[in-house]
Amino acid sequence: MAVTRIVPNIRADRIEDARAFYSDLLGLDVVMDMGWIVTFATKSRAAPQISVLTEGGSGTEVPDISIEVDDVDDVLRRARAAGVATEYGPADEPWGVRRFYVRDPFGRLLNILAHT
Repeated sequence: MAVTRIVPNIRADRIEDARAFYSDLLGLDVVMDMGWIVTFATKSRAAPQISVLTEGGSGTEVPDISIEVDDVDDVLRRARAAGVATEYGPADEPWGVRRFYVRDPFGRLLNILAHT
């Protein structure tokens, strides 16, 4: 198992304000826009990025951090073996990810995902 990306998520009610700030002001590109989530990044795959969400997708809570891994089922097995409860999923989402939610030891909601 290897972490391939970590994405902070920011709850927002006004996506257009996020676009004005992160894209227009800071020059980040919109790399994904699904209405309820807009992700800003640079062209580089390993670049830092910020996602601004009105919901977590599929009616879920907005996660504090999204962590992309190369094998989500391996991480799920490891979480279960460690006694870490899942709060959502695992789910194969219609936008092409398999994911589940857990909380870290500090109460932050983590979205663990892999693109399918």
